[in-house]
Amino acid sequence: MPSERIDTRLLAELTEQSEDLNSDALRITNGALTDFGQAVTPGRRRWWQRGGLLAGAAGMALLLGGTRAYADSPSPSGSMADDILALQTAASIENLAVSVYRTAAGLPFIKDGNKTVAAFIAKTTQQHQAHAQAFNAAATQAGGQAQNNPDPKYKAVVDQALPTIKGPADVVKLAITLEDVAAQTYTRNVSQVSDAQLRKLFASVAPVEAQHRATLLAVQALLAGNAADLITIPVDPAKLPAAAGSVGFPDAFYRTDNASPISEGAVK
Repeated sequence: MPSERIDTRLLAELTEQSEDLNSDALRITNGALTDFGQAVTPGRRRWWQRGGLLAGAAGMALLLGGTRAYADSPSPSGSMADDILALQTAASIENLAVSVYRTAAGLPFIKDGNKTVAAFIAKTTQQHQAHAQAFNAAATQAGGQAQNNPDPKYKAVVDQALPTIKGPADVVKLAITLEDVAAQTYTRNVSQVSDAQLRKLFASVAPVEAQHRATLLAVQALLAGNAADLITIPVDPAKLPAAAGSVGFPDAFYRTDNASPISEGAVK
C-alpha cells in the first residue's frame, strides 16, 4: 500500500503541548497522592481491609472545565472500598494503553517509519505509565492491591483488532477507542469517588487522555480524507476536509456513556 506522508512539524508541536499538559497534570496528581496518603490513616486502612460494605456510587456528567472547583467540593456518595475498585479499574485501562502503544511502536511501519510519529507514541506511552503508577499508588495507600493486569473488556477488543492492523490509520483508530474510554471513565469517576484528593487525581488525568483523543481524531480525519500532507502549520483551510473543522475540538461536556464501571478492571 502507498505510504502515508505525515508532516512532522505539527506532530512535534502536539507532542510538546501534550508533555506540557501532562507535566502540569502530574503536579496536581502528585500533590493529591501526597495529601491522600496523609489523610488515610493506618487505622482507616485496616478497617477497610477487614471488609467494609460496598456503598452505591452516583454518576453524573462532568464539565471538564469545572473539575478543579468540583474536586474541592463536599464528598459525594461512595466509600473507600468503591474508591479502591475505581483506582484499580483506572490502572487496568492504563496498563492496556501502555501495552497497545508498545505494540504499535514495534510495528514495521511505525518503528521504521516517521521518527516524529515514533516519538509521539513513545511520549504517550510514558504518560500512560505514569498514570498507571499514580492510580496504583493511590489504591495501595487506601489498603487495596495494585492492578498490574489490563482491563479485561477492552483487552478483548484489542486482541480482536490487532490482527487487522495494516497501517497508521488502523493504529490511530484503536488508540482513539482506548483514549476515549479512559477520558470518559476518569471524568465519571470524579463524581463517584469519596475522597477529595482522589477526585483531584482523576480530574488531573482525564484532560490528558482527552487531549490525546483530540489529537488522534484530527490525524484520523486527515488520513481518512487522503490529506495526510495537510497535517502541517500553516495550512490552507480551503483544502481541509469538512471533518477537520470540528472533529478535534474538545467537547464542552465530555460524554460518559461509555465510561467503564468501577469494578470492571478491579483485582479479582
